Amino acid sequence: MKKTLLFILLSLPLSAWSQTVLYDIANTAVYDFLEELASEHVITVTSEAKPWSRKYIAEKLAEAEKQQDRLTPRQQKEIAFYLKDFNKELKPPKTYKKRFDLIFYQDSLFNITANIILGIEYWNNGNGGVYHRWNGAEAFAYVGKHWGFQASLRDNHDSKKIRDPAYLQRLPASNYKGENDFSEMRGGFFYSWKWGHLGLIKDNFKWGDNLHGANIFSGRTPSFVRLDLYLNPARWFEFRYTHGWLASMVVDSSRSYWFQDGDHMTYREYYRPKYLAANLYTVKPWPRLHLYFGNSIVYDYMNAFPAYLIPFVFFKSIDHTYNAGIDNMNSQMFFGVSSRQIKHLYLYTTLFLDEISISRMTDPDKHSNFYSWKIGGNLSNWPLKNAALKLEYTRTNPLTYQHYVPTLTFETNRYNLGNYLEDNAQEIFVGITVKPLRGLVASLSWNAAQKGPDYTDQGNNGRLGLPFMETVDWSQKILALDVSYQIIHDAFIRLSYSHRTQSGNPAYTPDFWQGKTDNFYISVNFGF
Repeated sequence: MKKTLLFILLSLPLSAWSQTVLYDIANTAVYDFLEELASEHVITVTSEAKPWSRKYIAEKLAEAEKQQDRLTPRQQKEIAFYLKDFNKELKPPKTYKKRFDLIFYQDSLFNITANIILGIEYWNNGNGGVYHRWNGAEAFAYVGKHWGFQASLRDNHDSKKIRDPAYLQRLPASNYKGENDFSEMRGGFFYSWKWGHLGLIKDNFKWGDNLHGANIFSGRTPSFVRLDLYLNPARWFEFRYTHGWLASMVVDSSRSYWFQDGDHMTYREYYRPKYLAANLYTVKPWPRLHLYFGNSIVYDYMNAFPAYLIPFVFFKSIDHTYNAGIDNMNSQMFFGVSSRQIKHLYLYTTLFLDEISISRMTDPDKHSNFYSWKIGGNLSNWPLKNAALKLEYTRTNPLTYQHYVPTLTFETNRYNLGNYLEDNAQEIFVGITVKPLRGLVASLSWNAAQKGPDYTDQGNNGRLGLPFMETVDWSQKILALDVSYQIIHDAFIRLSYSHRTQSGNPAYTPDFWQGKTDNFYISVNFGF
């Protein structure tokens, strides 16, 4: 395996200049801004897969900067602001006005940037107050013409337990250590060439167009290590492949053992291994129209399986070859369409297929098809400049994302890799956003989510013929007003008020947000 990877790296074209480090998907401001410019037909972007590389973002900002006559005054200021950061990827040092960085060094061979991370957020309602604080540091570096490196560490503390795999919420996931503390170490390295990159990375990623949470890969789980391959050999085609090492949280009793620890015996537990392989093809038949499709598989062999390290294959067919006559692994397919062909209007739909059968559609006893479907749109800068209207609907059928074998669930660390509402659920999201000044964003949003009965205890034999939302076991409605301002690069202050109504199964909601609550929120951060 090591020799194969080395051969691939040495065989790549050394004459091309390119470097890759990925930009944190939690820092959404620049992503939102570039997608706004794409809807204005100033640039084009691939919004179905994130994170983007810093080099990609820099090139898009530079492309937009050359079209000043097509930009509003606020957009011109946004571009000038962001280029103080991303010109690092475009220009020699001391040839541009640069943002504040704790550490920055650049010469003909080596380029490094490092910053601290500090943040605190506080919620208050009739049930009391809850805060989350985090601190750490992050850095990225380029060496030569092709190598990129990145690393970040964050220590976190919640004053109350507000994160759990059972909770249906969009907060970033955590693995608490001790009481309410958790840490997140991310990092990786890439070898890049003009039309692609190959790397090993521990970080979050999203697949699937969305405005309120993706339903293919959501990016909200704890990060996991993965091989990352990206190819862009033609303007009209992109390819992505990832192979991840997931955390099953399922104890392997055959490898666990007792040992003598001083004057007592201690049991050493091991988890069963669990892996993910996934690919995504994007075809662009016309400008600003993206058609994409792919497939994935979650498997639990003792070691990474070589057949699933082949990036371009249909994993389910391989599974049928190697597991014929026995229980198969857990495979999925997904499809999506996004269009920005009409200026100001961004339309999209995505479909996640866990399993589908045409023959079952007309059978009243076996009609279940396991899919999650999302459709939405964003109308921006028309008829009002610096304003946008957003609308999205999501439906997920019973037992989508679920699996009766504990080591084959579409999860890592027990957090669902797909939509945050999981299966047998639906949601409507509506939002209005206004950006009157550079860095200032105000939004008014409403979302209503519902979840039906939990059928996961049905097992394999009782999984067909289950009705969608036969009853509503949990519901949530949130009306929110949110204002944020980016003071300097990566430094934000945010204020919000939300009226929340949550009812039904209390296991899906932290105690702090159960019932009817009026919530006040404030956060200040430098880095995410």
